Amino acid sequence: MEPFDVHTGLAAPLARINIDTDQIIPKQYLTRVGRDGLDTGLFHDWRYLDGDATRPDPGFVLNLPRYRGASVLVAGDNFGCGSSREHAPWALMSYGFRCVISTSFADIFFNNSIKNGLLPAVVEPALLARLVDEIEATPGFAITTDLAASTLRTSAGSRFGFTIPEHARHALAEGLDDIETTLQHARAITAFEARSRDRFPWLG
Repeated sequence: MEPFDVHTGLAAPLARINIDTDQIIPKQYLTRVGRDGLDTGLFHDWRYLDGDATRPDPGFVLNLPRYRGASVLVAGDNFGCGSSREHAPWALMSYGFRCVISTSFADIFFNNSIKNGLLPAVVEPALLARLVDEIEATPGFAITTDLAASTLRTSAGSRFGFTIPEHARHALAEGLDDIETTLQHARAITAFEARSRDRFPWLG
């Protein structure tokens, strides 16, 4: 997993609340075991007219030319609620997002994001509203996310803090998923297995 340090990117606003994982990536894309093509399915029911991926809805925010290439999503409260699907952060990252800023995230989505290198940054409601207003008012509005400092810097010159648990910060900064985190303790695991074989030989 690619470590997260500092990221600067064009910001896109999606200030709807309770955006669930079925809206992030609908069920018809869940049969895929890889990440290829999931960018097409991101927000499928909102991005396309009549569910036809060849007919982008010109009114949807990510289809507006000014937000093309956005890599920071500023979203409404309770982002990622609904069913557990790792495809949700996969789709966001396949599209090009490295950071989602919201006032809160569903726990399962939050954890899946950390395991896949997507930063879920939590901010106060007043700050989120201010960011949405500034993004909509300023074409080319960019946000720099500094994980180590837990800060957001905007292209307008503002600087704000965000919150993230220390274990999540460490995993993102080091680029560690669950397996890689476990392997950091490989020597201790091997020693434990050796002691167990000596103590309980009948277990094989």
